[in-house]
Amino acid sequence: MEYHTERLILRRWKQSDREPFAALNANPEVMRYFPSTRTREESDKMVNAVEQIIAEKGWGLWAVEEKSSGEFIGFVGLNIPGYELPFSPVIEIGWRLDKPFWGKGYAPEAAIKALEIGFEQFGMKEIVAFTALENLPSQRVMEKIGMTRCEEFDHPMLAEHHPLRRHILYRISHPKAG
Repeated sequence: MEYHTERLILRRWKQSDREPFAALNANPEVMRYFPSTRTREESDKMVNAVEQIIAEKGWGLWAVEEKSSGEFIGFVGLNIPGYELPFSPVIEIGWRLDKPFWGKGYAPEAAIKALEIGFEQFGMKEIVAFTALENLPSQRVMEKIGMTRCEEFDHPMLAEHHPLRRHILYRISHPKAG
């Protein structure tokens, strides 16, 4: 299953996505708001897990392709966090795009499509997003796609004195919920 926006395709992962995905995960600038960069093995493991979730649920973190070039640019999609959060259980929206594709409006364009899929096709009632308090670019995307800033929390997977431990939660409800 593929989903189209004006400039992007959200789709299942291809073998050819693995190398550019590993490269973006190894880029310290792309991974600035994560605890560390990822190895090729870690990136491949993530793709395997994401593909399995998409196969089982019909939704997940889709590979994103730029229509004009056919180039893999990263991922955008929906996910169930694999660890307990202060506000669990939740479905989160997330994105990670390679640096050459930043600043083009691709993250909000694809994220709006992912929200639409979650709400309209899969009947989700609420979707959240969270990021390190310092990650203002992602917070801007959350605001552009209509999410509401809610509360700060300490990320349970990060050590007490880790500089990225403090996070911010955003939420959005199905437009027809209520």
